[in-house]
Amino acid sequence: MENFTVFADYGPLRYLFFSLSLLIYMTIISANLVIVLSVFCLENSLHQPMYIFICSLCLNSLYGSTGFFPRFLMDLLSNTHFISCPLCFTQMYVITTYLGHEVSLLTVMAYDRFAAICQPLHYHSKMTFRTVLLLLILVVLYTVGGAAYVLYQPTTLPLCGNKLNRIYCNDWSVTELSCEDLTAIRITSHFYAIAFFFIHLSFILYTYLRILLVCRRSSSEFRGKALQTCLPHIVTFGNFCISVLCEVLLNRYNIDEVNPSVVIALSLEFLIIPPIINPLVYGLNLPQIRAHIPFRRVL
Repeated sequence: MENFTVFADYGPLRYLFFSLSLLIYMTIISANLVIVLSVFCLENSLHQPMYIFICSLCLNSLYGSTGFFPRFLMDLLSNTHFISCPLCFTQMYVITTYLGHEVSLLTVMAYDRFAAICQPLHYHSKMTFRTVLLLLILVVLYTVGGAAYVLYQPTTLPLCGNKLNRIYCNDWSVTELSCEDLTAIRITSHFYAIAFFFIHLSFILYTYLRILLVCRRSSSEFRGKALQTCLPHIVTFGNFCISVLCEVLLNRYNIDEVNPSVVIALSLEFLIIPPIINPLVYGLNLPQIRAHIPFRRVL
């Protein structure tokens, strides 16, 4: 099979959708680049583990958005909505690794906050530049390995159709085109998805439980500072969980019975909301970053 057909019935509103999508994409690029430039290029005092992880989160947002928006913008203006197999699987890989990087980075950031608040005397000896670099490398390798497993099945299944009921390529939309019985694959994929997110969620909840116990025994000033550094991470992680839930619901249920507008909105949620929310939450909430953001008076 040489091409897939993506769901793309935009009608006469295609130019409006194109303008809105281009505006959203430019906003994502601008907001995340401001954080990256502020951390890495404009201020040496921000070369600390917490800000390096925030910068990595913004770079991942740029990576995931670029894996989706350029193709989507082209599709909006095109009368045909075909995507080649290599390009489709490339998009699947980018979006899958984007999700994996996001949840893994949020987990590493939870550990960083745990070490800073619960073990402040040992923080600088634990979170050295070498440790931060090693954690980032492990995040990439761990995610790439998981993505290879997720994408292996769609590449080996015989397909009996080419119409994807999504506006982008993902592993389950391609798997559903298979001629074979998908019961075993469905069970396996459910187990893997649940295990993957349960491990990360359990670790993050454990770190925040320990942080709460420390804050309970500390002064109100200490609690205020801890909340200030933890709140952006809590908001980011909560927003990401909602985004992933929307994606999982679309992947596991029959979307033919759902209003197309709802399908499009839910499909785009995890590709739009986190990349916009993340730099805004960190840029506006953390004074250390806000003080070095260009055009901060506008913010």
